[in-house]
Amino acid sequence: MQRPSGVIPETPGSYQFKDGAGRVIYVGKANNLRARINSYFAKADSLHPRTSNMVSAAHSVEWIEVRNEIEALILEHSLINRFSPRFNIRLRDDKSYPFLAVTVDEQWPRAMVMRGRKRKGTRYFGPYPHPWAIHETLDLLLKSFPIRTCSAATFKQHESLGRPCLLFHIEKCSGPCVGSVDGARYQSFVNDFLSVMDGDSENVVSALEEQMTESSRAQEFERAAKFRDQIEAIKLALERQQMVGERDEDLDVIGVAEDEFEAAVQIFYVRKGRVVGRKGFIVDKVEEVTSEGLVALIVERLYSETPILGIPKIVVLPHEPDRRDVLEQWLTLTRKSKVEIRVPFRGDKRELHELVTQNAKQELNRHRLRRASDHTARSRALGELQDLLGLPEAPLRIECYDMAHLQGTDYVGSMVVLEDGLPLKRDYRRFKIKSFEGNDDYAAMREVLTRRLTAYINERDQPINERGERPGKFSYAPQLLLVDGGKGQLSVAEKVVKELGLAHEIPVASLAKKLEEVFVPGRSEPVEVPRGSDALFMLQVIRDEAHRFANRFHRELRGKRMTKSELEGIPGLGPARIKKLVAALGGMSQVKKATRDQLSELKWLPNNTADAVYLRFHSSSDATQ
Repeated sequence: MQRPSGVIPETPGSYQFKDGAGRVIYVGKANNLRARINSYFAKADSLHPRTSNMVSAAHSVEWIEVRNEIEALILEHSLINRFSPRFNIRLRDDKSYPFLAVTVDEQWPRAMVMRGRKRKGTRYFGPYPHPWAIHETLDLLLKSFPIRTCSAATFKQHESLGRPCLLFHIEKCSGPCVGSVDGARYQSFVNDFLSVMDGDSENVVSALEEQMTESSRAQEFERAAKFRDQIEAIKLALERQQMVGERDEDLDVIGVAEDEFEAAVQIFYVRKGRVVGRKGFIVDKVEEVTSEGLVALIVERLYSETPILGIPKIVVLPHEPDRRDVLEQWLTLTRKSKVEIRVPFRGDKRELHELVTQNAKQELNRHRLRRASDHTARSRALGELQDLLGLPEAPLRIECYDMAHLQGTDYVGSMVVLEDGLPLKRDYRRFKIKSFEGNDDYAAMREVLTRRLTAYINERDQPINERGERPGKFSYAPQLLLVDGGKGQLSVAEKVVKELGLAHEIPVASLAKKLEEVFVPGRSEPVEVPRGSDALFMLQVIRDEAHRFANRFHRELRGKRMTKSELEGIPGLGPARIKKLVAALGGMSQVKKATRDQLSELKWLPNNTADAVYLRFHSSSDATQ
């Protein structure tokens, strides 16, 4: 790459290196753009090997000016999240940690264990390292605060039956579905539950102790024993949250263990002096970085989006980060109150930090063992595929296609992607077959491949926009196009690639289910891929993933069509009301069984429409009765 033409400003900002295809491969920030960008154009042997590789892959560099370092930091995060550059340090968290969640926005709030995406109107506690820990905590607290844990459909079902579930009978639910508790009493259970999970347990325990004493004085010993059991359950649940600080302290303790290529990070979340959760992830050090710079990057990425438990008043780190003052200003700005970064050298916080760091070291050792086998196997599989299939290069991007239908109805196709041997789910695509009706796998495969590759041809030639992106979702070609099936499906794929002029750019192959045979163009016999080899395993993984993805889409469409067909034509019942009705009653089977009274309870459903829904599944004599 040549040194950029024009005058580079000496102001703060963010810069982006791009490859020949216009993809952003590295994003950085600088207090002085000119000095920082010029440093990349020193002699190649003076650069770190990773930096040299990035500069070699880059074809151009662009920059955006901002007013100060904090704005440069915020802009850098935004660009990294948008482009996911391959040469930027990545925080990989391959675990889905469970949280204890309470749906405070519902009429009868529900406690449950949740993973994945978070939603508004829900309070979260954790994350917890092990599912059993959170289930035990929840089980203990339900003895004192019997709030519901059932799903909306189960709640609706028991509400319509007028009969509570087993949890009510074992006193782990107060039975709001059958009116066994009023709203005020139930809300007091929820508030006390939240207080205990927040660490404010003293007032709750004191209130229970007073009630226990009063019951004992009144010789209501059974009632007193119940309060005693509730207090013991709360104390036992709190014992699982280790006390590590003062009762008014909120802090995050971050421990790091690193080697030349990777680092393991562990975070302990301390609220009201108790460890209420912990989390860990692995950092890929794909760029040159010092220990101080790594810690700064970890803090930046960790708090770039406000975490579930919020940003605490104190962040404890293993050593001084780069530009500590800028980090503290940014955290304070994000939290909207003072945030302090501390590096403890003695005392309780030092001991706690050593514990967190020890956890990070153990996780790094475990990750090394996993990575040694996983990474080696993936690299070996890609190398074997290149040799066995005669590919010009290792297939770092593999796309696989499969079809699904039921006797020619709801015909769909799927496209799944492996990149560097790992599923790239954001690039998965689903296709509805539009060009014909009936049962024809070859025609369906032809339509899907034609649509996908035609979109690639259209998008690859379009100019890159001002954000450094190519418009569209198909702008990159696979290095191996795999179809599920035998010689017939392979022939279809080969013809489509030739007709579109991509035969010399995109290699194709097929994998037949029956004998796990791999076919390539120009050979009547299957390629001999050794049984049990990493290459065959990788092909089976992507083929099975394409099959699963296609079948899932097919079931969704079939379910929607069947629901629509059974309720279609009812006056006053459009698509939105159909969806709302099925959700409110807990499924299509419950809609069919619903009584006229149950339908009339749905205030948003007009009476004449409720009558029509009932008559659709019941005889007129039933309605008259």
